[in-house]
Amino acid sequence: MLQRRNQVHRQRLRRAVIAAATAASLIGATTATMATGHAATAGCQVTYTVSSQWAGGFTANVALTNLGSPVTSWTLRWSFTAGQTVTQAWSATTTQSGAAVTASSMGYNGSLATGGSASFGFNGAWGSSNPIPTAFTLNGTACTGSVTGTPSSPPSSATPSASSSPSASPTTSPTSGPPPVRTVRVFWLKPTDVAFDPAYPNGIAGVMQEAQRFYKQQLGKTFTLNSPVVEVVNGLHDATWYVTDNCGPTADHYWCVVFNMQAELQQRFGLNAPDSRWLIVGEISAEEINVSGGGGGGGWVILSGHDADGAAGKNGPMNRWYGGMVHELGHAFGLPDATSTDGTCMSASLYDYPNCTFNQAQKNAILTGPYASFLS
Repeated sequence: MLQRRNQVHRQRLRRAVIAAATAASLIGATTATMATGHAATAGCQVTYTVSSQWAGGFTANVALTNLGSPVTSWTLRWSFTAGQTVTQAWSATTTQSGAAVTASSMGYNGSLATGGSASFGFNGAWGSSNPIPTAFTLNGTACTGSVTGTPSSPPSSATPSASSSPSASPTTSPTSGPPPVRTVRVFWLKPTDVAFDPAYPNGIAGVMQEAQRFYKQQLGKTFTLNSPVVEVVNGLHDATWYVTDNCGPTADHYWCVVFNMQAELQQRFGLNAPDSRWLIVGEISAEEINVSGGGGGGGWVILSGHDADGAAGKNGPMNRWYGGMVHELGHAFGLPDATSTDGTCMSASLYDYPNCTFNQAQKNAILTGPYASFLS
Protein backbone atom coordinates (compact mmCIF):
# COMPACT_ATOMS: atom_id res chain seq x y z
CA MET A 1 0.00 0.00 0.00
CA LEU A 2 1.32 3.42 -0.96
CA GLN A 3 1.87 5.69 1.96
CA ARG A 4 1.70 9.39 1.10
CA ARG A 5 3.77 11.91 2.96
CA ASN A 6 3.74 15.66 2.39
CA GLN A 7 4.05 17.04 -1.13
CA VAL A 8 7.80 17.58 -1.23
CA HIS A 9 8.64 14.15 0.13
CA ARG A 10 8.37 11.76 -2.79
CA GLN A 11 6.83 8.40 -2.26
CA ARG A 12 7.97 4.85 -2.71
CA LEU A 13 6.30 3.22 -5.68
CA ARG A 14 5.40 -0.40 -5.42
CA ARG A 15 6.64 -2.35 -8.41
CA ALA A 16 3.12 -3.37 -9.33
CA VAL A 17 1.95 0.23 -9.36
CA ILE A 18 4.84 1.42 -11.52
CA ALA A 19 4.38 -1.50 -13.87
CA ALA A 20 0.73 -0.53 -14.21
CA ALA A 21 1.84 2.65 -15.91
CA THR A 22 2.92 0.51 -18.84
CA ALA A 23 -0.72 0.00 -19.66
CA ALA A 24 -1.48 3.72 -19.70
CA SER A 25 -2.25 4.70 -23.30
CA LEU A 26 -0.92 7.95 -24.72
CA ILE A 27 -3.92 9.48 -26.41
CA GLY A 28 -3.52 11.95 -29.24
CA ALA A 29 -0.46 13.21 -31.06
CA THR A 30 1.14 16.51 -31.81
CA THR A 31 2.38 17.68 -35.15
CA ALA A 32 6.04 18.64 -35.40
CA THR A 33 6.92 21.23 -38.02
CA MET A 34 10.13 20.01 -39.54
CA ALA A 35 12.46 21.61 -42.05
CA THR A 36 14.64 18.96 -43.64
CA GLY A 37 17.77 19.34 -45.71
CA HIS A 38 19.48 16.50 -47.51
CA ALA A 39 23.10 16.23 -48.35
CA ALA A 40 24.97 13.12 -49.23
CA THR A 41 28.50 12.16 -50.04
CA ALA A 42 30.40 9.43 -51.79
CA GLY A 43 29.85 6.72 -49.25
CA CYS A 44 27.21 8.38 -47.07
CA GLN A 45 23.89 10.12 -46.87
CA VAL A 46 22.89 12.75 -44.31
CA THR A 47 19.58 14.22 -43.23
CA TYR A 48 19.61 17.35 -41.08
CA THR A 49 16.21 18.11 -39.51
CA VAL A 50 15.15 21.18 -37.56
CA SER A 51 12.47 19.55 -35.45
CA SER A 52 11.76 22.39 -33.03
CA GLN A 53 12.50 26.10 -33.17
CA TRP A 54 11.78 29.05 -30.88
CA ALA A 55 13.04 32.61 -30.51
CA GLY A 56 16.81 32.38 -30.42
CA GLY A 57 17.00 28.59 -30.17
CA PHE A 58 16.30 25.34 -31.98
CA THR A 59 16.59 21.56 -31.80
CA ALA A 60 18.10 19.64 -34.71
CA ASN A 61 18.43 15.94 -35.42
CA VAL A 62 21.07 14.57 -37.78
CA ALA A 63 20.83 11.11 -39.35
CA LEU A 64 23.67 9.62 -41.36
CA THR A 65 23.90 6.41 -43.36
CA ASN A 66 27.20 4.82 -44.30
CA LEU A 67 27.01 3.74 -47.95
CA GLY A 68 30.65 2.76 -48.25
CA SER A 69 32.94 0.32 -46.52
CA PRO A 70 32.32 -0.43 -42.82
CA VAL A 71 33.78 2.03 -40.30
CA THR A 72 34.53 1.63 -36.60
CA SER A 73 34.05 5.31 -35.78
CA TRP A 74 32.81 8.39 -37.58
CA THR A 75 33.32 12.13 -37.63
CA LEU A 76 30.78 14.35 -39.35
CA ARG A 77 31.61 17.97 -40.19
CA TRP A 78 29.63 20.89 -41.51
CA SER A 79 29.62 24.69 -41.32
CA PHE A 80 26.78 26.98 -40.37
CA THR A 81 26.15 29.95 -42.65
CA ALA A 82 24.24 32.34 -40.36
CA GLY A 83 26.19 32.34 -37.10
CA GLN A 84 24.34 29.45 -35.44
CA THR A 85 26.01 27.68 -32.52
CA VAL A 86 25.63 24.26 -30.91
CA THR A 87 24.79 24.62 -27.22
CA GLN A 88 24.21 20.98 -26.18
CA ALA A 89 24.48 17.69 -28.05
CA TRP A 90 23.55 14.09 -27.39
CA SER A 91 24.65 10.80 -28.93
CA ALA A 92 27.74 12.55 -30.33
CA THR A 93 30.63 14.63 -29.03
CA THR A 94 30.58 18.05 -30.68
CA THR A 95 33.05 20.90 -30.94
CA GLN A 96 32.72 24.18 -32.81
CA SER A 97 35.32 26.61 -34.13
CA GLY A 98 33.73 29.64 -35.70
CA ALA A 99 31.13 28.36 -38.13
CA ALA A 100 32.69 24.89 -38.39
CA VAL A 101 31.11 22.07 -36.36
CA THR A 102 32.61 18.63 -35.74
CA ALA A 103 30.46 15.78 -34.41
CA SER A 104 32.19 12.52 -33.44
CA SER A 105 30.67 9.17 -32.59
CA MET A 106 30.23 7.82 -29.08
CA GLY A 107 31.50 4.44 -27.93
CA TYR A 108 28.18 2.74 -28.60
CA ASN A 109 27.32 4.16 -32.05
CA GLY A 110 30.63 4.45 -33.89
CA SER A 111 30.63 1.12 -35.70
CA LEU A 112 28.68 1.32 -38.97
CA ALA A 113 28.45 -1.50 -41.46
CA THR A 114 27.71 -0.77 -45.10
CA GLY A 115 24.16 0.53 -45.05
CA GLY A 116 24.38 1.11 -41.30
CA SER A 117 22.91 4.27 -39.79
CA ALA A 118 23.49 6.48 -36.76
CA SER A 119 21.81 9.59 -35.52
CA PHE A 120 22.43 12.32 -32.99
CA GLY A 121 20.86 15.59 -32.00
CA PHE A 122 21.65 18.95 -30.53
CA ASN A 123 20.18 22.16 -29.25
CA GLY A 124 21.47 25.31 -30.86
CA ALA A 125 21.23 29.09 -30.85
CA TRP A 126 20.47 31.28 -33.83
CA GLY A 127 20.15 35.01 -34.53
CA SER A 128 18.50 36.53 -37.58
CA SER A 129 17.99 33.27 -39.48
CA ASN A 130 18.53 29.53 -39.20
CA PRO A 131 19.27 28.06 -42.65
CA ILE A 132 19.95 24.35 -42.93
CA PRO A 133 23.54 23.32 -43.75
CA THR A 134 23.88 21.78 -47.18
CA ALA A 135 27.47 20.46 -47.17
CA PHE A 136 28.71 17.66 -44.91
CA THR A 137 31.82 15.48 -44.76
CA LEU A 138 31.99 12.05 -43.19
CA ASN A 139 35.47 10.96 -42.10
CA GLY A 140 36.91 13.60 -44.42
CA THR A 141 34.92 12.71 -47.53
CA ALA A 142 32.59 15.34 -48.98
CA CYS A 143 28.96 14.24 -49.09
CA THR A 144 27.35 13.86 -52.53
CA GLY A 145 24.95 10.94 -52.08
CA SER A 146 26.65 8.54 -54.47
CA VAL A 147 29.02 5.68 -53.86
CA THR A 148 32.45 5.41 -55.45
CA GLY A 149 32.88 1.75 -56.39
CA THR A 150 30.56 -1.05 -55.34
CA PRO A 151 29.47 -1.23 -51.72
CA SER A 152 30.03 -4.52 -49.95
CA SER A 153 26.30 -4.71 -49.26
CA PRO A 154 23.30 -2.71 -50.51
CA PRO A 155 22.79 0.67 -48.90
CA SER A 156 19.88 1.22 -46.59
CA SER A 157 16.62 2.59 -47.88
CA ALA A 158 16.32 6.23 -48.82
CA THR A 159 16.46 8.76 -46.03
CA PRO A 160 12.92 9.25 -44.69
CA SER A 161 11.24 12.56 -45.32
CA ALA A 162 9.79 14.73 -42.59
CA SER A 163 6.66 13.37 -40.97
CA SER A 164 3.97 14.75 -38.70
CA SER A 165 3.63 11.48 -36.80
CA PRO A 166 4.68 11.24 -33.14
CA SER A 167 7.61 9.02 -34.10
CA ALA A 168 9.16 11.99 -35.89
CA SER A 169 9.08 14.12 -32.76
CA PRO A 170 12.51 15.13 -31.52
CA THR A 171 14.30 13.18 -28.85
CA THR A 172 17.81 13.12 -27.54
CA SER A 173 17.89 9.41 -27.01
CA PRO A 174 20.65 7.50 -28.81
CA THR A 175 18.43 6.33 -31.67
CA SER A 176 21.21 4.36 -33.35
CA GLY A 177 21.81 2.28 -30.27
CA PRO A 178 20.99 2.49 -26.56
CA PRO A 179 23.60 3.01 -23.85
CA PRO A 180 25.39 0.02 -22.33
CA VAL A 181 23.29 -2.28 -20.15
CA ARG A 182 23.61 -2.40 -16.35
CA THR A 183 23.88 1.38 -16.21
CA VAL A 184 21.61 4.08 -14.83
CA ARG A 185 19.77 5.70 -17.71
CA VAL A 186 18.52 9.24 -16.98
CA PHE A 187 15.87 11.20 -18.91
CA TRP A 188 14.64 14.78 -18.68
CA LEU A 189 11.32 15.11 -20.55
CA LYS A 190 10.57 18.64 -21.76
CA PRO A 191 6.93 19.27 -22.74
CA THR A 192 6.29 21.06 -26.03
CA ASP A 193 5.47 24.37 -24.33
CA VAL A 194 8.56 24.38 -22.08
CA ALA A 195 11.64 26.16 -23.45
CA PHE A 196 14.93 24.32 -23.35
CA ASP A 197 17.14 25.43 -20.46
CA PRO A 198 20.55 23.75 -20.09
CA ALA A 199 20.30 24.25 -16.32
CA TYR A 200 17.97 21.24 -16.25
CA PRO A 201 20.07 18.52 -17.91
CA ASN A 202 23.21 19.95 -16.34
CA GLY A 203 21.61 20.14 -12.91
CA ILE A 204 20.07 16.68 -13.07
CA ALA A 205 23.47 15.33 -14.15
CA GLY A 206 25.04 17.02 -11.13
CA VAL A 207 22.48 15.46 -8.78
CA MET A 208 23.11 12.02 -10.29
CA GLN A 209 26.87 12.41 -9.95
CA GLU A 210 26.53 13.39 -6.30
CA ALA A 211 24.31 10.35 -5.68
CA GLN A 212 26.89 8.20 -7.47
CA ARG A 213 29.59 9.54 -5.13
CA PHE A 214 27.44 8.92 -2.05
CA TYR A 215 26.73 5.30 -3.02
CA LYS A 216 30.43 4.70 -3.52
CA GLN A 217 31.16 6.18 -0.09
CA GLN A 218 28.48 4.09 1.59
CA LEU A 219 28.77 0.77 -0.25
CA GLY A 220 32.31 0.69 -1.60
CA LYS A 221 30.60 0.24 -4.99
CA THR A 222 28.46 2.46 -7.11
CA PHE A 223 26.40 2.60 -10.28
CA THR A 224 27.55 3.67 -13.74
CA LEU A 225 26.22 6.76 -15.51
CA ASN A 226 26.28 7.22 -19.27
CA SER A 227 27.67 9.98 -21.48
CA PRO A 228 25.82 12.25 -21.71
CA VAL A 229 24.43 11.58 -18.24
CA VAL A 230 21.00 12.96 -19.16
CA GLU A 231 19.06 12.15 -22.31
CA VAL A 232 16.92 15.20 -23.09
CA VAL A 233 13.56 14.17 -24.52
CA ASN A 234 11.34 16.64 -26.33
CA GLY A 235 7.93 15.43 -25.24
CA LEU A 236 4.98 14.77 -27.51
CA HIS A 237 2.57 16.95 -25.52
CA ASP A 238 2.28 20.21 -23.59
CA ALA A 239 2.66 20.37 -19.81
CA THR A 240 -1.09 20.42 -19.15
CA TRP A 241 -1.55 17.18 -21.06
CA TYR A 242 0.92 15.34 -18.83
CA VAL A 243 -0.79 16.68 -15.71
CA THR A 244 -4.40 15.97 -16.71
CA ASP A 245 -4.55 13.28 -19.40
CA ASN A 246 -5.31 9.72 -18.26
CA CYS A 247 -6.26 11.32 -14.96
CA GLY A 248 -10.03 11.33 -14.50
CA PRO A 249 -12.02 12.84 -11.63
CA THR A 250 -11.39 9.84 -9.39
CA ALA A 251 -7.71 9.40 -10.27
CA ASP A 252 -4.88 10.31 -7.93
CA HIS A 253 -3.43 13.54 -9.33
CA TYR A 254 -0.28 13.01 -7.28
CA TRP A 255 0.82 10.35 -9.75
CA CYS A 256 -0.74 11.33 -13.11
CA VAL A 257 2.09 13.48 -14.43
CA VAL A 258 4.88 11.04 -13.63
CA PHE A 259 2.90 8.01 -14.83
CA ASN A 260 2.21 9.80 -18.14
CA MET A 261 5.92 10.57 -18.45
CA GLN A 262 6.85 6.98 -17.63
CA ALA A 263 4.35 5.58 -20.12
CA GLU A 264 5.72 7.82 -22.89
CA LEU A 265 9.32 6.88 -22.13
CA GLN A 266 8.38 3.20 -22.18
CA GLN A 267 6.55 3.54 -25.48
CA ARG A 268 9.17 5.62 -27.27
CA PHE A 269 12.29 3.88 -25.98
CA GLY A 270 11.10 0.31 -25.57
CA LEU A 271 11.59 0.36 -21.79
CA ASN A 272 10.06 -2.05 -19.29
CA ALA A 273 8.99 -1.62 -15.67
CA PRO A 274 11.08 -3.07 -14.18
CA ASP A 275 13.75 -3.29 -16.86
CA SER A 276 16.58 -5.79 -16.48
CA ARG A 277 18.83 -3.75 -18.80
CA TRP A 278 18.88 -0.40 -17.00
CA LEU A 279 17.87 1.30 -13.81
CA ILE A 280 15.90 4.28 -15.09
CA VAL A 281 15.46 7.83 -13.77
CA GLY A 282 12.89 10.11 -15.39
CA GLU A 283 12.19 13.75 -14.55
CA ILE A 284 9.57 15.93 -16.25
CA SER A 285 9.18 19.71 -16.21
CA ALA A 286 5.46 19.61 -15.52
CA GLU A 287 3.33 19.37 -12.41
CA GLU A 288 0.10 20.39 -10.77
CA ILE A 289 1.33 22.79 -8.10
CA ASN A 290 1.09 21.36 -4.57
CA VAL A 291 -0.42 18.16 -5.97
CA SER A 292 1.97 16.34 -8.33
CA GLY A 293 4.70 14.20 -6.87
CA GLY A 294 6.78 11.18 -7.74
CA GLY A 295 8.77 8.38 -6.21
CA GLY A 296 10.86 5.31 -6.82
CA GLY A 297 10.65 1.54 -6.88
CA GLY A 298 11.18 -1.49 -9.08
CA GLY A 299 14.19 -0.11 -10.93
CA TRP A 300 12.59 3.29 -11.65
CA VAL A 301 12.70 6.81 -10.24
CA ILE A 302 9.97 9.09 -11.65
CA LEU A 303 9.87 12.73 -10.54
CA SER A 304 7.81 15.79 -11.43
CA GLY A 305 8.49 19.48 -11.88
CA HIS A 306 9.58 20.57 -8.41
CA ASP A 307 12.37 17.96 -8.43
CA ALA A 308 13.52 19.05 -11.89
CA ASP A 309 13.47 22.67 -10.69
CA GLY A 310 15.44 21.68 -7.59
CA ALA A 311 18.10 19.93 -9.63
CA ALA A 312 18.34 23.02 -11.86
CA GLY A 313 19.06 25.16 -8.80
CA LYS A 314 15.68 26.88 -8.88
CA ASN A 315 13.95 25.39 -5.85
CA GLY A 316 15.96 25.75 -2.66
CA PRO A 317 19.22 24.32 -1.31
CA MET A 318 20.82 21.58 -3.37
CA ASN A 319 21.32 19.23 -0.41
CA ARG A 320 17.55 18.72 -0.36
CA TRP A 321 17.64 17.39 -3.91
CA TYR A 322 20.82 15.38 -3.40
CA GLY A 323 19.21 13.65 -0.44
CA GLY A 324 15.99 13.13 -2.33
CA MET A 325 17.74 11.39 -5.22
CA VAL A 326 19.76 9.17 -2.85
CA HIS A 327 16.45 8.26 -1.17
CA GLU A 328 14.54 7.48 -4.38
CA LEU A 329 17.43 5.53 -5.88
CA GLY A 330 17.35 3.49 -2.67
CA HIS A 331 13.76 2.58 -3.50
CA ALA A 332 14.74 1.80 -7.10
CA PHE A 333 17.41 -0.57 -5.74
CA GLY A 334 14.75 -2.27 -3.62
CA LEU A 335 14.77 -0.55 -0.21
CA PRO A 336 11.55 0.32 1.65
CA ASP A 337 10.99 3.53 3.58
CA ALA A 338 12.39 3.51 7.10
CA THR A 339 9.67 3.35 9.74
CA SER A 340 10.93 6.38 11.64
CA THR A 341 13.25 9.34 11.26
CA ASP A 342 16.26 7.25 12.12
CA GLY A 343 19.22 9.03 10.57
CA THR A 344 19.12 6.92 7.41
CA CYS A 345 18.50 8.42 4.01
CA MET A 346 15.48 6.12 3.65
CA SER A 347 13.64 8.23 6.24
CA ALA A 348 12.86 11.92 6.57
CA SER A 349 16.52 12.26 7.52
CA LEU A 350 17.09 12.70 3.78
CA TYR A 351 16.36 16.39 4.42
CA ASP A 352 19.53 16.54 6.53
CA TYR A 353 21.73 15.33 3.65
CA PRO A 354 24.70 14.85 3.68
CA ASN A 355 24.13 13.97 7.33
CA CYS A 356 22.26 10.76 6.60
CA THR A 357 23.55 7.25 5.89
CA PHE A 358 22.48 3.75 4.97
CA ASN A 359 22.48 1.37 7.92
CA GLN A 360 24.08 -2.04 7.57
CA ALA A 361 20.80 -3.80 6.83
CA GLN A 362 20.07 -1.35 4.03
CA LYS A 363 23.55 -1.75 2.60
CA ASN A 364 23.18 -5.53 2.64
CA ALA A 365 19.79 -5.29 0.94
CA ILE A 366 21.19 -3.18 -1.90
CA LEU A 367 24.27 -5.37 -2.33
CA THR A 368 22.16 -8.54 -2.56
CA GLY A 369 19.10 -7.03 -4.24
CA PRO A 370 17.77 -7.25 -7.81
CA TYR A 371 20.13 -4.54 -9.10
CA ALA A 372 23.23 -5.56 -7.15
CA SER A 373 24.98 -6.53 -10.39
CA PHE A 374 24.71 -2.91 -11.54
CA LEU A 375 27.19 -1.85 -8.86
CA SER A 376 30.95 -1.99 -9.33
